[in-house]
Amino acid sequence: MNYLKTFTNGLLKENPTFVLLLGMCPTLGTTTSGMNGLGMGLATAFVLICSNVAISMFRNLIPDKVHIPAYIVIIATFVTILQMVMEAYMPDLYASLGLFIPLIVVNCIVLGRAESFAAKNNPFASFLDGAGIGLGFTFALTLLGSVREFLGTGSLFSFRLFPEDYGMLIFVLAPGAFIALGYLIAIVNKLKSKHA
Repeated sequence: MNYLKTFTNGLLKENPTFVLLLGMCPTLGTTTSGMNGLGMGLATAFVLICSNVAISMFRNLIPDKVHIPAYIVIIATFVTILQMVMEAYMPDLYASLGLFIPLIVVNCIVLGRAESFAAKNNPFASFLDGAGIGLGFTFALTLLGSVREFLGTGSLFSFRLFPEDYGMLIFVLAPGAFIALGYLIAIVNKLKSKHA
């Protein structure tokens, strides 16, 4: 198995947001700023890595008839740990991400990687897959959040770059998420076609 390829697939070739178009609910709902995008991406990456490793370790002990419910219980365990830690140590970020943290349990990226990769590979490969997909998702959410924050409010990670009066409010609202994501996907597709 090529471990480097396993890791880098999630960053570019199988990026969950720009290529596979998975996890659109948190992608569009939480990326009103670069910090929110980074926080949601890292939260999902943590759950993805931990659940991939755990599922890979227990894959031979989980009966086929109950593998999906077992995966959900494992994922929910890590989401609960994450939620309690964020609420205790990062209350502002936890408050701004809100309902999207518990929804990581049913995020199709996490469950999909558990089913398609972690259930069939060793823990180290599953760790690399989770890290690659998680970092790819984090990069996509941070980039989308930064673009929306910059165009909508004139700031980047809360650092003012130009007066807020010149920002375009639509990019902070829901339609701006679709517009910005559409342009970013078009740019990624253009870059991929140049290197193909």
